[in-house]
Amino acid sequence: MSRSIPPPNGQLDLVIHEASRLLIVSVLNECEAADFNFLLGTTKLTRGNLSTHMSRLLSAAYVEEKKEFVDRKPHTEYHLTPLGRNAYQRYRKAWAQLTNGSTHRAMA
Repeated sequence: MSRSIPPPNGQLDLVIHEASRLLIVSVLNECEAADFNFLLGTTKLTRGNLSTHMSRLLSAAYVEEKKEFVDRKPHTEYHLTPLGRNAYQRYRKAWAQLTNGSTHRAMA
């Protein structure tokens, strides 16, 4: 498992910055844990896309997964690690710095 190295101050974490991963991390930040089907429904990603992006987040050690069988059916649950939660907070801070705290562009 490779751990992500935090980007220099003020730079965006490219692991999180990819749109689908940003969506996943944002959802997980609001939940204690979320299962695969909940993330599918919430993010509207395909199974393959969600699996691919979760693999990247797992390899960065931003997310942990728990696999088990419930009523003889596979059940996978994810949660942000402390490293992932800190990376998301740094990402949001860096985004605010880059946009001067604004998400809207001034009209000329």
